[in-house]
Amino acid sequence: MLQVLKPVPVDRLKLLVFDLDGTLIDSARDLANSVNAALKHMDRPHLSDEIISGFVGNGAAMLVRRSLAAEENIPPDDVHDDEIARAYTFFIEHYREHNLDNTFAYPGVLESLKSLHQHYKLAVLTNKPIRPARRICEGLGLAPCFATIYGGDSFPLKKPDPMGLNALISEAGITAAETLMIGDSKVDVLTARNAGAWALGCQFGFGAQNLHEEVPDILVDTATDWTAALDPAKIK
Repeated sequence: MLQVLKPVPVDRLKLLVFDLDGTLIDSARDLANSVNAALKHMDRPHLSDEIISGFVGNGAAMLVRRSLAAEENIPPDDVHDDEIARAYTFFIEHYREHNLDNTFAYPGVLESLKSLHQHYKLAVLTNKPIRPARRICEGLGLAPCFATIYGGDSFPLKKPDPMGLNALISEAGITAAETLMIGDSKVDVLTARNAGAWALGCQFGFGAQNLHEEVPDILVDTATDWTAALDPAKIK
């Protein structure tokens, strides 16, 4: 289902910027497996996939921090830095080897990207580290659709800071008003707002439960709805 909450000037849009986890791909099982491998390495109990999925969206370091905090039932800021460093190092090494074990593109993603690619410039802006982000996009056959793929370590600041989105807008030689950020959580909506761009929210992703906190301009239930919302040939 498609919900247009605020009219978006589709005919003026030139750049579509996609989040990765929870938007293009379902990576929940591989992320959870790597988090739990790190927790085991730290002699900590296992966390459920559902709990870990709720921590995705602000980068790998924050994912590890939140997971350690949840296991100890303390605020994330109270986790010791040395514990985070040890767990994060193990998590990254494990995830590099296993990030395509169970990860898959959501239904309709590849078909929609191929359709949208005919009308818009496409890019990825994720808080996931750039190496696994590119490997996953390449492994799932998504990479050819994108002019640029940026990760959480491509810039000094991560989403929702607009630095990465502003860079993509500048590189495309366009304005924020000609840009749409597509993601599954309030982090992506805030990134769009902070850059002055438009926002589309995906209710099928990890962070859909917090989209009501930062309401996007368009809401969709499936990746197939992207073309219905944005393909000029389909909205005439």
